[in-house]
Amino acid sequence: MANIKSAKKRVITNAKKAEANKAVKSGVKTAAKKVTAAAQNGDAEAAKEALKSATSAIEKAASKGVIKKNTASRKVSRLAAEVNKIGK
Repeated sequence: MANIKSAKKRVITNAKKAEANKAVKSGVKTAAKKVTAAAQNGDAEAAKEALKSATSAIEKAASKGVIKKNTASRKVSRLAAEVNKIGK
């Protein structure tokens, strides 16, 4: 454990931020799984709705800096491609 007061504060702050980031990442994963599940069931409407909410969650995570911009873009693109395959 750190001895300096500011270092102790940083340890606590970092732990809180890590916990918050973990929750956001978990939400992104859950949203992506909902899209995948709907796509695999062939339910186009549910998949499009899930994609909409997943895109929102992913973009929000990217804007907060939890995930990188390119990672967010890649995830959204892959999910969209998965949803677009349903109709074909």
